Amino acid sequence: MKAKVLIVDDEEDFLEALAERLRSRGIEVATAQDGVTALSLVSKEPFHAVFLDYYMPGINGLETLKLMLNQNPDLLVYILTGKAGLKEGVEAIKLGAKDVIEKPAELQEILEIIKNAENEYILNLEQKIKESISDILRTKGW
Repeated sequence: MKAKVLIVDDEEDFLEALAERLRSRGIEVATAQDGVTALSLVSKEPFHAVFLDYYMPGINGLETLKLMLNQNPDLLVYILTGKAGLKEGVEAIKLGAKDVIEKPAELQEILEIIKNAENEYILNLEQKIKESISDILRTKGW
């Protein structure tokens, strides 16, 4: 399975540079420059991980995070920021972010996060399949 990620950042140069570096490593990448576009993308297709900028115009990163997790509570969202302090990081984690990553992040760190997110995604999917099978067997009286 090829890893698939969404990067959301209003800084186009950063967004495109990170996306290109990940694509060159064989990772499928979708991009969005705002929360509204990101929400539309996550409602249409699955992602192993979402990298979401904390500070964006319009719907900021925290609001986007809340809305994304309302749509899909299993979504693995990582907050990217060059400015957030400890308070903002704690707030993001409390809202459901997996981690807060300081920009500019090292490519190796991002790749490791993607690998771990892909594994967690697969484990979550396997668990859901097991639960579905158990439910079906229970309804059939097994």
